[in-house]
Amino acid sequence: MVQQTIVFHEKAGKLLNNIQKVIIGKDEVATLSIVALLAKGHVLLEDVPGVGKTMLVRTLAKSVDCDFKRIQFTPDLLPSDVTGVSIYNPQELKFEFRPGPILGNVVLADEINRTSPKTQSALLEGMEESNITVDGTPVPLKKPFFVMATQNPIEYEGTYPLPEAQLDRFLLKLNMGYPTPHEEMEMLNRISNNHPVDTVEAVMTKEELVQLQEEVAEIYISPEVQRYIVNIVNGTRRHEKVYLGASPRGSIALMKAAKAYALLHDRDYVIPDDVKYLAPFVLAHRIILTSEGKFEAKGEKAIINEVITYTNVPMDRGSE
Repeated sequence: MVQQTIVFHEKAGKLLNNIQKVIIGKDEVATLSIVALLAKGHVLLEDVPGVGKTMLVRTLAKSVDCDFKRIQFTPDLLPSDVTGVSIYNPQELKFEFRPGPILGNVVLADEINRTSPKTQSALLEGMEESNITVDGTPVPLKKPFFVMATQNPIEYEGTYPLPEAQLDRFLLKLNMGYPTPHEEMEMLNRISNNHPVDTVEAVMTKEELVQLQEEVAEIYISPEVQRYIVNIVNGTRRHEKVYLGASPRGSIALMKAAKAYALLHDRDYVIPDDVKYLAPFVLAHRIILTSEGKFEAKGEKAIINEVITYTNVPMDRGSE
C-alpha cells in the first residue's frame, strides 16, 4: 500500500490535529474519515466495542461545529425512530412533524447491524438522496450531512449482516483496531483527570466545511487517471476469485474520494497514487468473493491489492 508525504491543506490539517488530541494512534482512520466528510460520503467502521469508534465521531462533529445526533440501533428500533414521526396536536388541530435523529449534520449510527433490515433501510434514502420521506412528504436533510455507522463483526451473536445495497452507500469501510500498549498508556494518562473530548473546540464552521466540499468537486482529474479508476473497478469484475465485482457506483466513489484526498494534501489535481492508496478502502466492501476465494481466506482487501498490482499505472501524473 502506498504511503504518501503528509502535506495537509491548512483547514483540513487543523481538523486532523483536533481529532489527534482525542484519538491516539489512529491517524489513518482519522484522515480517511475527513476524506469521506469532504467528499460528501459516509463511513462504515467495523470493529469490536471499546476501541474509540464513538469518540471519533463525536470529536469530528465538535471540530466542525455541527449538530451531532446518535442512533443506538437495537433489535426493536423502528424506521420512524430514525426518520421522525408526525404527531397530532389537538390545540392546533393538525399533525406536527417531530424530526428523528437523522435530521442532524453528523449522525452516528451505532451498531447498525444489530437492528432489522427494515430499519437499516431507513438510512438508505437519506444517505443517497440527502432527503427522507415522512408520510409521503419529502423532508430535506441538513447540510452538511455525514453518517458514520459502526458495526460489530458479523460473527458476533445477534447481528444482521448489512445487505449489499446498503454497503454500497458507504464511501469507505474502515477498521480501528486495538491500540498498542504505548498508545493505551498514553490514553490512560490523557483521561486520568478529564476526557479530552470535553475540551475539543470547533476549528471549522459548517459554512467553511460546505465550501471545502464544493472545492472538492472542482479538483481536476485527468482522463488517464479516470481510465485508471475504471480499469481497477473492471478488474474486480474479471478476477477469478470474485463472484460479484464493484458496480459503477464504486468508480464514482473512488473518483470522489481521490478528489477529496488530493484537496486534503493541498493539491488541485488527482494523481494515480491517490487512487492506488484509496482503492482498498473504497472497493473492498463492494465485492463478494466466490466460495473458493472465501475458503482461501485472502480477504477482499487482498483481492483489491492484487487487482491494483496487475493494472497499468498511467504515466501522466494527473496535473493539467
